[in-house]
Amino acid sequence: MEDEIDFIIEGTKEAMANALKHLEKQLVNIRAGKASPSMVGGVMVDYYGSPTPLGQVANVNTPDGMTISIQPWEKGLIPEIERGIHLANLGFNPMNNGESVIINVPPLTEERRKDLAKQAKSASEEAKIGVRNDRKNANNDLKDLDISEDLQKGLEGDIQEMTDQHIKKIDEIFAKKEKEIMTV
Repeated sequence: MEDEIDFIIEGTKEAMANALKHLEKQLVNIRAGKASPSMVGGVMVDYYGSPTPLGQVANVNTPDGMTISIQPWEKGLIPEIERGIHLANLGFNPMNNGESVIINVPPLTEERRKDLAKQAKSASEEAKIGVRNDRKNANNDLKDLDISEDLQKGLEGDIQEMTDQHIKKIDEIFAKKEKEIMTV
């Protein structure tokens, strides 16, 4: 019986932690004005007939806050990298100097910043929904166990406390990202 309770509690804790990790991954892809290699992380390049992630065919770095530099391991890949960036529809205009591909990241407009903040808010709301669903599933699993009402109420209280902590953490992550997006 105790094993089942521990399994439910630990499984819920892990599921809620995964919701936080997923949110953080989503927010990394929302750019906040500063150039970052993760901005082109989803770009696929046609490498000898098979789609390959950009990071596996080139070195991507940011020499400054407004530039992404992509140094392919084979110079013949430069046109494919440019094509991959266009196909990814990131709104960037890649240029090449014969050696590497350079992307100048334009500064964000106020309107674009607000749109990105809305995206971040939406992602954080989805994470909260996920955490609340994890709470609901755990409470339902507890009801299926043959335990006393007092023990069940106590465990539901523990799960609610865990839920509140994760919701608070989601709010903190969102507030930090929103500040980062809205800072000019």
